[in-house]
Amino acid sequence: MRELLPLFTKPSRYLGTEWGAVHKDPETVGLRVALAFPDLYDVGMSYLGQKILYSALNHDQRFWAERVFAPSTDVAEVLREHNAPLTTLESDTPLSAMDVVAFSMTHELCYTNVLFMLDLGGVPLHSDQRGEDDPFVLAGGGCAFNAEPMAPFIDAMMLGDGEEAIVRVSEIIMQARQQGMDRQQTLLALSKLQGVYVPSMYEVPEGQITPVPIGDVPEVVTKTLVSDFDSSQEADIQVLPFCQAVHDRLALEIARGCTRGCRFCHAGIIYRPVRERGVERIAEIMRQGLDEAGFEELSFLSLSTGDYSALEALFTRTFGACAAEQVSISLPSLRVGSLSEDIIEKLARLRRTGVTLAPEAGSQRLRDVINKGVTQEGLIAHARKLFENGWSGMKLYFMIGLPTETDEDLDAILDLCFEVLACAPKGAKRLQITAAVSPFVPKPHTPFQWVPQISISEIKRRVNYLRHIFSKHKKFKLRWHEPDMSWLEGVFSRGDRKLAPVVERAYRKGALFSSWMDHLSPELWREALAEEGIDPDIYIGSRDPDGPLPWDHLSPGVSKRFLLTERKRALAEKITPDCRFNTCRNCGVCNHEGRKSLLDPEGDGSVRPRVVLDHRDQVEECPQLPETHAKAAAGPDAVEPVVEPIAEPGACEAEVSETAQPEVKAPGKKAAPKPPKINEELTQKSGHFRVWYTKLGLAAYLSTLELQPVVERALRRGRVKVSFSKGFHPMPQVSFGNAPPVGVSSRCEWFNVFTREIQSAGELKRRLANVFPKGVDVTSVEVLSMGKKQDRTLEEDFVCRYIGDPAGLADWNEAWKNFAASESFLFERTTRKGTRTIDARALTADVSIQDDGIVELTFDWREKYISPLALVRSVVPDLPLPDFAMEKTAQRMGK
Repeated sequence: MRELLPLFTKPSRYLGTEWGAVHKDPETVGLRVALAFPDLYDVGMSYLGQKILYSALNHDQRFWAERVFAPSTDVAEVLREHNAPLTTLESDTPLSAMDVVAFSMTHELCYTNVLFMLDLGGVPLHSDQRGEDDPFVLAGGGCAFNAEPMAPFIDAMMLGDGEEAIVRVSEIIMQARQQGMDRQQTLLALSKLQGVYVPSMYEVPEGQITPVPIGDVPEVVTKTLVSDFDSSQEADIQVLPFCQAVHDRLALEIARGCTRGCRFCHAGIIYRPVRERGVERIAEIMRQGLDEAGFEELSFLSLSTGDYSALEALFTRTFGACAAEQVSISLPSLRVGSLSEDIIEKLARLRRTGVTLAPEAGSQRLRDVINKGVTQEGLIAHARKLFENGWSGMKLYFMIGLPTETDEDLDAILDLCFEVLACAPKGAKRLQITAAVSPFVPKPHTPFQWVPQISISEIKRRVNYLRHIFSKHKKFKLRWHEPDMSWLEGVFSRGDRKLAPVVERAYRKGALFSSWMDHLSPELWREALAEEGIDPDIYIGSRDPDGPLPWDHLSPGVSKRFLLTERKRALAEKITPDCRFNTCRNCGVCNHEGRKSLLDPEGDGSVRPRVVLDHRDQVEECPQLPETHAKAAAGPDAVEPVVEPIAEPGACEAEVSETAQPEVKAPGKKAAPKPPKINEELTQKSGHFRVWYTKLGLAAYLSTLELQPVVERALRRGRVKVSFSKGFHPMPQVSFGNAPPVGVSSRCEWFNVFTREIQSAGELKRRLANVFPKGVDVTSVEVLSMGKKQDRTLEEDFVCRYIGDPAGLADWNEAWKNFAASESFLFERTTRKGTRTIDARALTADVSIQDDGIVELTFDWREKYISPLALVRSVVPDLPLPDFAMEKTAQRMGK
């Protein structure tokens, strides 16, 4: 793929030379694994699960895990046009040449992207078409608990926690290949592992929907579980993305699992039981991650971060160190009562951001049906506390189409927005309340797995109803999820193997990236369903609670009996409190009080009951928490925000938005705090330097916008104390020279940096010696005056080399000779400001042409600066980019 980089849009997605990327000698490893994420690099680099697997495998010298993401559709066309396969990032190896290709399937709308990547990588789509030389195709993630629509395409699926399972699976495949075992024998060996499902060893009898075993394999595959989460593998190998990832920060998983018991929540069931990491362990991981990666933002992640039993201690433990280096902290999955006044005030000082809360339903009745555990009073009190601390915007997340919902429940959404607005300080300006609504999609292994999903027409009716009642109120903004997308998700979330041909047919039709609004093509999916004779209404309809289900042979450890009980309690509008702080409901996951866990088939007690840590005394198994924390953790006033757009609607996750909010002033009431003030020490300026560096090899494909975070994080890794600006969002005081074009290498780039400590140029160069990704190297450092105005670039020298077909060399030389001989060379350039005519010859101070295809150019930027690549392309407009190379060799500075 790499030789085609000049033809790619956003080529930085495909380089594989990021800081932290692992490169090994393929001759020294026993197994090579491609960790595949079926979405764009920008999304996949935010996925913590892949980072954990990457660390787990690469810490073992026997294995080499590399990454591969779905290319954009235009890049895929380039690959097909040049008959080039999809390759891994780290070594540029085709997927067909890897030993294992392991997909993370996080949502149902990625299914066609899995086939897209296999096809581009030269791997047969069907497992029964793969031979001994083909890689084993694995899959994991939340969808593995019902991936029957993908069964014919996947060799083995891993259910549950993957960091230990991926190592065991890799060991078996490696040993099988070393011992000469054939493919079928290897799959049989994999099927013996707990949590590993081999679809080809199960069949669906005629007239049935639940697969049954063929031969000596488990009747029910039960998920694998990491019990000792405190010492489990974390994502300690930090690969810093080149282009802007959806969530580009240091993500620390502080807990896994949730027992809040929201009846719509798939994640809340499949990731049970709750397990926590200790405060000291998290602090250790944080220090290491920030030091080695240089992130400027930190996020504590879990399904319900507000339920972490030592949240106050964790925040206190980490806040000071982060504030001292201007590292912001994100606390997702917040709920009512989980944050003390002290934490909220500290967050307001560090950064006051927009916040998303997820009451899920407008009425208390409906919140009781879904067991959300949120009271109106608790939500309003929480909103009031945020307003008092300076927030002026709030996003409320709701689902529509929940079981038993009526139009009165829709009216209650608007009523709740009014109540939240009313608790803001009087006189506050620029207030904005946003209501985001998503259609409810019933998920497998939840109490609502039997209920129907409302039709597209009914989704649209309810959305239009909300649009109508919201339209008269300017303080409110309504957003909604695409109905066709929710419909498609609903069809496949409870699908069976009959849908597999639909997935393949839809892929052949071009249905890709269906979770992206600009790529969603519901008509292609409807055509594929119709051509396969499938009625989609069957899959979104109600299910018989006493009947079989397509996923009955796959177990997360929660019993169907428990789910049926919760279904009955939902219809009776009864709340089921969190079992960590109340009565155990015997869901089947843990062996609390002598109960038999479905996850402990050997009866050895390995599944610990209701794992909870009070980190002040390190007592396990539901300690007697301090009264104030116990009320916060166990009380019903829980609000958990939700991640959009990747997470499934209603998943118990959250993301605090990155939009800063203006100050709120309330005459006659408690004054809102002023915008956060940065520590004065961070704004001091004691040194000013110009750092010269190279941008060679694959680093040439980094844009200036992509280079900026690379430089800023390298400065952090080098322990350079950079000065920060004042204001609401303090920024590092780093400035750059002319933006080099993407694809053009350079031996003489520079950036200026103010530091808050006195040091020599030599000391700064030493600190920056080994902190940049491959291709970016510091060549020299010079001391500048403390003024902002410094010498600028006046002239730049470039060398252009013709590297295309030798038959085109004469035309190349002729074009440049004509250019050199001309007094004026006009060309048109279109920018966002419109089309303008530029004289390329007037900007070219010197041209030297050699017969071997080398052209030396000197550009004069005294009057204006434009892209040097654009000037070259004006001379040879029809020459494809891969046919010539361009490099900056020198530049001269002046006033």
